[in-house]
Amino acid sequence: MSLRPTATRTRLGILAAGGALAALTVTGPAFAADDASAGSHPHIYKGRVTAKTGLLLRTAPTRGSHVIRSVPYGKIVSIYCKTTGDHVQGNNRWYLLTNGTWAWGAAHYIANIGPAPRWC
Repeated sequence: MSLRPTATRTRLGILAAGGALAALTVTGPAFAADDASAGSHPHIYKGRVTAKTGLLLRTAPTRGSHVIRSVPYGKIVSIYCKTTGDHVQGNNRWYLLTNGTWAWGAAHYIANIGPAPRWC
C-alpha cells in the first residue's frame, strides 16, 4: 500500500513527536516544569480544558493510545505544538501538552487562549 507524501510526512511527524514524548517524559524538560513559567517561553501556547468530565491525556494522538492521566475541566494547559490524529467529534487536531508530563490531548476539548499552536 502506498501513502501520499503528505500522509507519510504526517505519520513520520507523529512518530518523531511520540519518540520525543517518550524521551522527554523520562528527562522532563525544565521549561515545562510548571504552568507559571510556560507563559514566558516563546514556544509554549495556552489553552483551557472544556471537557466537562475532564480531558484524558494520552501517549499518542489516537483515541486508542494509553491514557497517562486526566486534566480537570477549566484547567489552563501549556501546549507545545499540534498535529493531526484520530477524529474526536469531527476534529482531527491533537495538542502535545507540556504540563509536567508530555502527553497528547484532543484539541476538540481545549479552547485556545491566544494564538493557535504551531505544527509539530
